[in-house]
Amino acid sequence: MKKILILDLRFAIVRRRGSPALPIANRKSKIKIFFCLAALLACASVASCARPTPGVPPAVEVPGVQASAPAPVALAPQHAPLTPDEVALNRRPLKLPLRSPLIVVKKGARRVELFEGGARVRVFRAGLGFAPEGDKERQGDGRTPEGDFYVCMKNERSNFYLSLGLNYPDADDAARALRERLITRAQHDRILRANQKRRCPPWDTRLGGEIFIHGGGTGSDWTLGCVALDNEHIKELFDHVPTGAAVRIEP
Repeated sequence: MKKILILDLRFAIVRRRGSPALPIANRKSKIKIFFCLAALLACASVASCARPTPGVPPAVEVPGVQASAPAPVALAPQHAPLTPDEVALNRRPLKLPLRSPLIVVKKGARRVELFEGGARVRVFRAGLGFAPEGDKERQGDGRTPEGDFYVCMKNERSNFYLSLGLNYPDADDAARALRERLITRAQHDRILRANQKRRCPPWDTRLGGEIFIHGGGTGSDWTLGCVALDNEHIKELFDHVPTGAAVRIEP
């Protein structure tokens, strides 16, 4: 389009060698040239605005959260592929149904392990929040929480394939936030009651919430605080881990 506009302007106003400038025939020609020039400048401006900033990934949505987080970027050293032993473990058939499953998230190793009866039966690669170091303290800090949780819901319509919701914030988070005046006494009590009844706690306080183990891929830390798995792996957890199952997230 730029080439067409430039040629149009050249034929209208460029002087030929050895001849006078081509006259502009009438007022309509003048208006046409004006709008062609304006369109050319607008195209250049739009192209510049639409071009992504180098090194800044687009935003993606985390299940149930309206805010956005950085999309997966280059493979980090800690996001190592599964070892041959881990691959072999994942090929062994599970003894179903699982009677006492435990999900253990090892943040430092970027691994999610599934235990049944004290034995490790699965191990998956994981991605974390975009600022994974340390325990989650408040909404928007990009950290994946640490501690003992349980699966409070299962979402088969997740924005990231499938997801298991965790009961963050728990009673300890609520007590700390109350001391720091991050939440009110009423909010603290709501969180406490939900955890006592083994339900999902309120996710609308300054502590944040909607922490899920979900699909969407691994290879980088790209969520707002969730734990991301490859889709085939979250499907296995989703299919076999019931609501109420224990989840431990370690540093």
